[in-house]
Amino acid sequence: MSKIIRIFPSRTKATPDDCDVRINILPTLFDEADEVHISVTFSWDIPRAEYLANQWKYVAPVKIGGPAFNEPGSDFIPGMYMKKGYVITSRGCPNHCWFCSVPKREGGQLRELPITEGWIVTDDNLLACSSEHIEKVFEMLKRQPSKPQFVGGLEFRLLTVDMAHKLKQLKPKTLFFAYDEPEDYESLIQAGKYLISAGFSKESHILNCYVLIGYPRDTFEAAEKRLINTIKSGFMPMAMLYRNNRGEYTKEWKEYQRLWANKIIVGAKMKQYK
Repeated sequence: MSKIIRIFPSRTKATPDDCDVRINILPTLFDEADEVHISVTFSWDIPRAEYLANQWKYVAPVKIGGPAFNEPGSDFIPGMYMKKGYVITSRGCPNHCWFCSVPKREGGQLRELPITEGWIVTDDNLLACSSEHIEKVFEMLKRQPSKPQFVGGLEFRLLTVDMAHKLKQLKPKTLFFAYDEPEDYESLIQAGKYLISAGFSKESHILNCYVLIGYPRDTFEAAEKRLINTIKSGFMPMAMLYRNNRGEYTKEWKEYQRLWANKIIVGAKMKQYK
């Protein structure tokens, strides 16, 4: 079996941590491999990744790729480019949101993949998959050693009463939805009602929601309104800071995002606005 060293320019929660993983470091005299793969998640890491590729080519042939290059993803291999426990059962999204790179990367198509084992589901838009695929994913989750976590950002508009009850039956540790634009507010409210009716509690912090902030023409006042509305709809907000392709953002928006990404601070705000 060939030995593959995997290089990551930056670390995330999902970055694998086995002995063949390197985080943003140059090779040593002791590194040996048949191949070197450099996986790049963020576009602003591309220059560093290209530099690392030039250094690691002396160890073994280098392949460089990943979401940052807008290349369609292949079938998911557990533990290869994401930590054990993470799983991707589909790629792509039928929506064409202006701020999202997924449709461009996947050609505007939604592809259902062979289902592998894992409990941290990171699909681009799982609820857009066929009902047959979702059922198979849920069956897989029922046999996992840990409670399921849906961290990919479920779509409010695709949630039904029946799906809310099926999610409740899984006894998930975490559900993350995504509230990206003001016009999605009515869907946010409706989804909250479905989930609470299915038996989820507003106080459990199981119901979470990514809230995009800091995009062009956004204001702190408008962002705060969206974040507070998220709380009122039954979800714990997690502010996600918009960045352009170069990873740029302002210091003011970054400081504001930190406030709304701190669970202690957000928990206090939830008590205030509920």
